[in-house]
Amino acid sequence: MSELPIFISVLFGVIVMITIIWFYLATKSNTFLAVIISWLILQSVLGLKGFYQYTDAFPPRILLFGVLPTLIFMVIFFLTTKGRAFIQQINLKTITYFHSIRFGVEIVLALLFHYGVISVHQTFEGANFDILSGLSAPIIAYFSFRTVRENKKLLLIWNIICMFLLINIVIISILAFPSPFQQLSFDQPNIGVLYFPFNLLPTVVVPLVLFAHLIAIKRLVNK
Repeated sequence: MSELPIFISVLFGVIVMITIIWFYLATKSNTFLAVIISWLILQSVLGLKGFYQYTDAFPPRILLFGVLPTLIFMVIFFLTTKGRAFIQQINLKTITYFHSIRFGVEIVLALLFHYGVISVHQTFEGANFDILSGLSAPIIAYFSFRTVRENKKLLLIWNIICMFLLINIVIISILAFPSPFQQLSFDQPNIGVLYFPFNLLPTVVVPLVLFAHLIAIKRLVNK
């Protein structure tokens, strides 16, 4: 990681900030923004302290302390009255355009692979097709919201497909991660996410992207 050019870290840092700001613009919730920023600070401190670099723990620390809390947080939102009210007021158009950020993420992943800190399977050169989500997001958003009534069918199908593309890369990343259940890329494992700022990918960026899909799917199914 010491040989990684600084511009990649800076680029990813900018992507993280844009992700948070864009999601905030969809929610317009200062409380939610405060929660995300607090979580961002906590994960940044853990990354800088090297907390996630110990890989012999089972389950891996990054899953237990970085990913699992975000999943619990989402479940609470969908099961509570206040959480459902929050979901109902989110702007679907903005949350659809929001997925364009995934194009930038895929560029960073490609750079990380070429510098030897993640697996080729995690990039569009391998088995990761999530770049299609980022490229298609502005197109889908435009055609879905160009009239007063959004194209619910198109939005629903697109969100489901892109959510599975996201799940695909998450599974690949876990299988390439240096842990007791690693199955891929033993010669070049997924170590990039153990270090700051790239630990913010599975702990901040990916959860927000997944949350955006779940919000849209729930809203569209209810309609």
